[in-house]
Order: sequence, then C-alpha cells, then structure tokens
Amino acid sequence: MNKPFGNDDSALAAYVARTYAPEDDVLREIRERSMGEGLPDIQLAALDARHLEILVRACQARIAVEIGTLGGYSGVSILRGMGSAGVLHTVEIDAKHARVAEESFHKAGFGERAHVHVGPAQTTLPRLARRGPFDLCFIDADKESYPSYLDWAGEHLRAGGLVVLDNAFLFGHLAEKPKGELKESIVAMQKTHDMLAHDGRFRSTVLPTGEGLAVGVRL
Repeated sequence: MNKPFGNDDSALAAYVARTYAPEDDVLREIRERSMGEGLPDIQLAALDARHLEILVRACQARIAVEIGTLGGYSGVSILRGMGSAGVLHTVEIDAKHARVAEESFHKAGFGERAHVHVGPAQTTLPRLARRGPFDLCFIDADKESYPSYLDWAGEHLRAGGLVVLDNAFLFGHLAEKPKGELKESIVAMQKTHDMLAHDGRFRSTVLPTGEGLAVGVRL
C-alpha cells in the first residue's frame, strides 16, 4: 500500500528539519551571500543538499562533475561527501555566479579541490571528458539540455558511479502534456526520465523530495 504522507505534511517536514538540521552556518552563509549578490534563489534545497552529500559518501566519490554551479551551495555539499583527496569540477555559464561560488569554496575550505569552469556546458564538458571516468555527476542546469547532459554522464561515469538530477519533477509540470512556454522543458524532462529508466545504462529511481531528485547508478 502506498502511503501518501511525506512532502505535504508540514509537521513531518518541520520534525525532519529540526532533527537533521541540513543547513549549517556555512551553507546558510552561502545562501544569504548569493542572494545579496543578486543570484537567483534557486539553489538546491537544504535537505536535498544533505541527500546529495549522503549519495556522494555512499558511492565513495573521489572525482565528480557538477553541471550548474550557481553560488556553490550544492558544490560544497558534494565536496563534504568526498574524502580529503576528492576533486570537484563544476561548470557554470555565468561569470558572476562563478565568482560567488569560488568565494564559497574558499570559505568552506575547499578552494584547492574545487575547479570552476566558466562557459557553456556544451563546450566545457567535452574538454573535461579526458579527466574521467567520474564517480558522480550532478545535474542542476537548464532543463532543455538535461537529455544531452545525461547522455554525457552515461558515457563518462565509471561502472557503479552515480548521476543525480535536481528538479526532476520540473516544478510540478513533469506529467503535463507539452504545450505553451514550458513545452520544450517538459519534452526534455520527459525524455530525460525515459532515458534514465529505459536506455539500459542505469538502474535508477526518483527520490520524491519537494523538487524531485532522480538518481541513476551506471551499470
């Protein structure tokens, strides 16, 4: 029997937030400074950031790629899940966002292990490929490009490596018929889920967080 409690229960959400306290002072400072710098308030939710850290720890990632850096909130979470030798390559199209993220990594003590690559992912990822295979790829960028980002991850993750995709529910629009201004995003995200579930490269699932975290293990 499927039980519907969870995301829609404010009491449970408050209990989890109190108990697990997913946002500490370091992450809070990144979030607040990012907003003060005028970055959009679209960073990973605090509990999802903790999920991400735990997934990194579980797969014992040592070299990871992040597509979509923003202010470094999720990148710090990834690096926290790695060992002392872990390295993150994070790709960000916006130079201002990249500058804020670099400050975040330095303040969190990860300045030497976080490599911020500024430019479009479509041109940056091919250059990163030679550094693989990678242990983890986290995707949180333009939704229309999710299929191509997932395909890249499928080609460059090691066996047993993880791909993690944020906003897997597309802000509640995932199951809708593609139309209107969200048509391209819906088509792309539905294609992404179909690839993740059926193209044979991953064993995958979706964690039903507020935004949805899709997770696939490279076979």
